[in-house]
Amino acid sequence: MPSATRPEMADTADQDQLRRRRVIGIAIVLVGLIADQASKLWILGNNVVTSGERLVITPFMDFVLVWNRGISYGLFQQDSATGRWTLLGITVLAVLLLGRWMLKSHSTLAAVALGLVVGGAIGNGIDRFVHGAVVDFVHLHAFGHSWYVFNLADTWIVAGVALLLYDSLKSSHRDAAKDV
Repeated sequence: MPSATRPEMADTADQDQLRRRRVIGIAIVLVGLIADQASKLWILGNNVVTSGERLVITPFMDFVLVWNRGISYGLFQQDSATGRWTLLGITVLAVLLLGRWMLKSHSTLAAVALGLVVGGAIGNGIDRFVHGAVVDFVHLHAFGHSWYVFNLADTWIVAGVALLLYDSLKSSHRDAAKDV
């Protein structure tokens, strides 16, 4: 039986790397999704806060229950069933497209970043499907400034987008260095 040639060995190594990145991405999706849903179940199931109530956690963070019927920052509020299902449909489409990108990603950092975004999107999508709105409860504020109320899924999405930008800049910098 002939031994493997160098190109075949490279293909096997590439496939192993791709498989490793896929496993990492899927693991990040699952961990992020479970953490997000567990935090929301804890808030809702234990009546930690109810609508209109504020629980002070630190001098700069409160828990406040907000039902977000829109998208990020409460934009595009959708009180109708049509609006709700439209946002849910957009979420499903985004999860499918970003999930496909994650499974084909050529860097571990991109797989992690996309895993965070997909996990966060699924978490908020589950809320919209089950409750008709996204469960937000973390409120940050300091020195007279107040940030919007958010949840862990939002945090994963923002972190994932930031990591994607970093990965893109890192890749373009590396490509530019090759051209010199």
